[in-house]
Amino acid sequence: MIGRVLLAVDGGNSKTDLALVGDDGRLLALARGPLSSPHHIGLDGCLGVLERLLERALHAARLWPVELPVAVGELLLAGVDFPSEERALDEALAGRGWAKRIVVGNDTFAVLRAGTERGWGIGIVCGTGINCVGVAPDGRTARFPALGPITGDWGGGYDLGLGALSAAARSEDGRGPETSLERAVPAFFGLDTPQAVAEAIHTGRLALSRVSELAPIVLAEARDDDVAAGLVARLAEEIVALARASLARLDLNGERVDVVLGGGVLQAGTGRLLDAIAQGLHDVAPAASVHATDSPPIVGAALLGLDELDAPPESQARLRRELGAAVRDLDGNGRFGDG
Repeated sequence: MIGRVLLAVDGGNSKTDLALVGDDGRLLALARGPLSSPHHIGLDGCLGVLERLLERALHAARLWPVELPVAVGELLLAGVDFPSEERALDEALAGRGWAKRIVVGNDTFAVLRAGTERGWGIGIVCGTGINCVGVAPDGRTARFPALGPITGDWGGGYDLGLGALSAAARSEDGRGPETSLERAVPAFFGLDTPQAVAEAIHTGRLALSRVSELAPIVLAEARDDDVAAGLVARLAEEIVALARASLARLDLNGERVDVVLGGGVLQAGTGRLLDAIAQGLHDVAPAASVHATDSPPIVGAALLGLDELDAPPESQARLRRELGAAVRDLDGNGRFGDG
């Protein structure tokens, strides 16, 4: 027998994870699908992705079985950046009967909870894009719209990759300094020159969004290339700026704050990137503790659901073990929870 069940969602700009979890921390099902950010595919598209994933998860959990509505739904998605967007998603979910109580919000909250047991701190996501949330001990929050250049943002895999392609092109035609990115960027796409990459994007043979895949190339080339190192340094500065602003807005500069780093770029980050972030934060907030979380965001979303259910620490520990292992398995073969 299982007790109360929670539904957890981490919806990003590249993929979506949905989990069903018992209040004892037992993982009942995990399903993965495409991006679900309403910013990219609209509210109806977002709900369609979530509905299909929920159907798969319910099928995978048929041994228990799980009945709707579950006790709590914790749905944390990229592209839910303004209170108006939270209200729109909440209203759209109200009549679907997925959960008796639904909490919607930005995916940065999932990263923060995945990386700390304290319930407050600073969470920074650097995946395809970049975003940050700060939560004070009294529940006050500091958030950012994270809409790209129109809200002053730079960072994440897309900007890092676009910067690499631009630097490669300028190296090729002589407008900029020579860089190993001139060879590494086109080689990644199986092409000969940066101009060939640009032509492929221009003619539609290569999607511009794929420049985000260049982030690991930039991190690797930064070990020996000054131009790539400059891009990595800029990313570190942007991350420090987000944390610094959050700490100042919440009056937490002198506190022993956890600064949790999540997202694919930061989890794959080299010592150069992580050391630069740590040093930059030490200069503005010496008491802060910065670390990249080992737990994926879906674990954080599920932990917030367990918090809603007042689950004991042993349930939370079980969830971290089982859901963390399932995500690693899913990353490896893509089949967990497909039923």
